[in-house]
Amino acid sequence: MFKINPIVILFLALCQFQLFGQAKKLDQNAFDFWIGEWDLTWENADGSTAVGTNRISKILDEKVLQENFEDPLSGFKGTSISVYNPKVDQWFQSWADNKGGFFSFYGELNDENPVFRTIAQNIDGHSIVRRMVFKDITEDNFVWEWEVSRDGGLNWELRWRIHYSRKDK
Repeated sequence: MFKINPIVILFLALCQFQLFGQAKKLDQNAFDFWIGEWDLTWENADGSTAVGTNRISKILDEKVLQENFEDPLSGFKGTSISVYNPKVDQWFQSWADNKGGFFSFYGELNDENPVFRTIAQNIDGHSIVRRMVFKDITEDNFVWEWEVSRDGGLNWELRWRIHYSRKDK
């Protein structure tokens, strides 16, 4: 009969933890690509193209990102404050808009894309999570997607995709 050494089992468990148990973290410069003035385009539900602007700047001793979003046709405006907390090695964001929206997010990496995500909330028996995914990032362009999950983050539904283009320098 073959016996398994408990030390070998412990070693394999630790190796598995090292390979699969630790998520990559966003560093303090993870959202620097977002700083600047941006022209935005997206497709409305009726198929028409909408435009807007977003200005992201560093404030408070260059430790905080402040966002100012505007959709001039609808009058929708929003602002966010994003900050990296080195004590807990974590990004946080708070968003508020002129329609009464308010969200709190934490930062994470998802498929190598920086993401701001809400904590799950139980709404009408569903575990609702919202997230913003930044992808296809280059110096002058990227795609921002607003997604919602009704099952705690297992499956995602795209609600809004915005194409960012850096304004002329």
